[in-house]
Amino acid sequence: MTIQKLMSITRKGIDDFSMVNEGESIAVGVSGGKDSLALVTALAHLSSFHPKHFTVKAVTIDLGFPDADYEPIARYLQELGVEYRVVKTEIGKIVFDVRKEKNPCSLCSKMKRASLCESILEMGCEKLALAHHRDDLIDTFLLNLFYAGRIDTFLPVTRLDKTGVTVIRPFIYAEEKELVYFANKNPMPVCPSGCPADRHTSREDVKTLLKTLARENPDIKAKLFGAIARSGLLDRRENDTISL
Repeated sequence: MTIQKLMSITRKGIDDFSMVNEGESIAVGVSGGKDSLALVTALAHLSSFHPKHFTVKAVTIDLGFPDADYEPIARYLQELGVEYRVVKTEIGKIVFDVRKEKNPCSLCSKMKRASLCESILEMGCEKLALAHHRDDLIDTFLLNLFYAGRIDTFLPVTRLDKTGVTVIRPFIYAEEKELVYFANKNPMPVCPSGCPADRHTSREDVKTLLKTLARENPDIKAKLFGAIARSGLLDRRENDTISL
């Protein structure tokens, strides 16, 4: 995938769900993975000609896992002209060593999101762009269905009521395989998370299930996304405020 194609998919998500207003500063949550690096790359390029002018910044929450090196990312973002901040925390230690969580992802996500919101407000931003893509949307839908017994998934635009921060997901139409292809063709300084729970979660179980089902039905993800979109889940406005 070319940068032009990536920007096109990103712009469609932004425009369809009115994610950006004139003159805004948008902070991208950069985990160090390919998805978030692709997002900040796309937004940095898109900001130069989108009809609604906006500024792109970036922030990484350092969870405290050993061997995490964000210097290559800092150099990469400097070349893109994106202001970047790394926030050091002990979230990893709290989740795994102190709390010894059996299901660490939920607590980690809440703590990380709180740190992100605090940090971007300090940077003068009120919008946080996350790199959740179409596959993540489908995975979340199935996780809620299988494990919580409810029909739900995340929204393209979500206002966090306790902070005043609005979360946007410009990759709502992007497929994971497209981002993998982009990362392979456009080398970026990916930094492994070092998380002990990586690849050992219920989300990974759902991904494995979908891969199995796709052998018999190659279009299953497209059909699931279409069903979610037609159901009106993505257009909700009454439930767009959530607490951290």
